[in-house]
Amino acid sequence: MYLTKESKEKIIQQHGTTITNTGTPQVQVAIFTERINHLTTHLKGMKKDFGTQRSLLKLVGKRRRLLDYLKETDLEAYRKIISDLNLRK
Repeated sequence: MYLTKESKEKIIQQHGTTITNTGTPQVQVAIFTERINHLTTHLKGMKKDFGTQRSLLKLVGKRRRLLDYLKETDLEAYRKIISDLNLRK
């Protein structure tokens, strides 16, 4: 399993306000990014896994919508999460 309980708690501590507050957009974007990175490495080896490819595209869309929401509501938090996760080159 690629996203263990310990790794998820570490992500929540880094990007969340408290350990139990997992619903903030920053935490959700960080978890989605971890899952996207895992699926991307999986697809490099399994090029014909179209179910995973569809899941990856859905996750990217979810992350994009959350980032758009965060950009509209809290621009400073948006800039911080973008720089922390290295989403823009």
